[in-house]
Amino acid sequence: MSKVSHENVCKNFGKVEAVSCFYLDVEDKEFLVLLGPSGCGKSTTLRMIAGLEELTDGNIYIGDNLVNDMPPRDRDIAMVFQDYALYPHMTVYQNMAFGLKLRKFPKAEIDQRVKEAADILGIHDLLERKPRELSGGQRQRVAVGRAIVRKPAVFLFDEPLSNLDAKLRGQMRAELSKLHDQLNTTIIYVTHDQVEAMTMGTKIVIMNDGVIQQVGSPMEIYEYPVNKFVAGFIGSPGMNFLSAKIVSENGKLYVGTSGFRLLIPDKKVSFLQNQTDREVILGIRPEHLEDAAFEDSSVVTETFAAIVEVVETLGSEVQLDVVSGDHSLVARVDARTKAERHQEIQLTVNMDKIHIFETEPPSSRIKTEEQSQT
Repeated sequence: MSKVSHENVCKNFGKVEAVSCFYLDVEDKEFLVLLGPSGCGKSTTLRMIAGLEELTDGNIYIGDNLVNDMPPRDRDIAMVFQDYALYPHMTVYQNMAFGLKLRKFPKAEIDQRVKEAADILGIHDLLERKPRELSGGQRQRVAVGRAIVRKPAVFLFDEPLSNLDAKLRGQMRAELSKLHDQLNTTIIYVTHDQVEAMTMGTKIVIMNDGVIQQVGSPMEIYEYPVNKFVAGFIGSPGMNFLSAKIVSENGKLYVGTSGFRLLIPDKKVSFLQNQTDREVILGIRPEHLEDAAFEDSSVVTETFAAIVEVVETLGSEVQLDVVSGDHSLVARVDARTKAERHQEIQLTVNMDKIHIFETEPPSSRIKTEEQSQT
């Protein structure tokens, strides 16, 4: 069993609180992603699991074993670093076999494990090469292979794809997801890239300033972010945030901004009617805005006018930078749009997908519907 449990775990560097005390269970065979901006504490958390940083307080269990005072080599983990950390004078085979040799594994078993890992990663023909003869993607595969041969209970990945170009990152994301299915073991993965988190993780932990903000599946976090920070961090381009006010008029409830106001759907009224005359933050994801000429008739929408400032044609869609009132917004609209710079456009908002946040930090999300998933 390779469950990883954190009980009141925290880390201080002098008077600086790097990781606030938290409780978290990483279930057996789960692919958990620690996500957040630089300096949020995610790598420090990973290093505490690995035994490379001492805990200030709390307990960490791997399986049934308390590992607080256990050296890294005895924790049954394998770690893949950002910089690959390959020995330049050794061949690929020797790099992958080195850790097993230190642990006095029989030569035949070392050979079998290295070749099995090489087959899984498709690097069998690279075993006699030196690291300098490999591309970035191949070096990353070797680093992963060196971890695989250990057959650990838990794999730890510390931003392993950050040195690769965009196309290769996409390929490696898919390969690591397939690898998780093949190995059927627990993976804890650190990244600042929300695309990596959304596409690979079965569970995401979002951190900021050393504090866990939200834990959930990718879609739970995307659809029901607990606060403005999480909402803005997940999604590309990021969510649009607008200063707004909930107003009641003629028995109807609206959310109004400096440029437009939107009629709140009936099913959301009961959740928002106690917010009347209150200043709020309206959140709209770019993908939930559409050129009114191509609106989806199957969803509840409201329409407003905006002036187009930038048109970015992306092939399958068009990204628009627009202005309405005092607010700048980004919209991802149908590729057939006729939008032109400096011209007015009518945009529709998917009202089932709007988000309302409090204005006071941490700008928590105000519940607008039943959320059985959370």
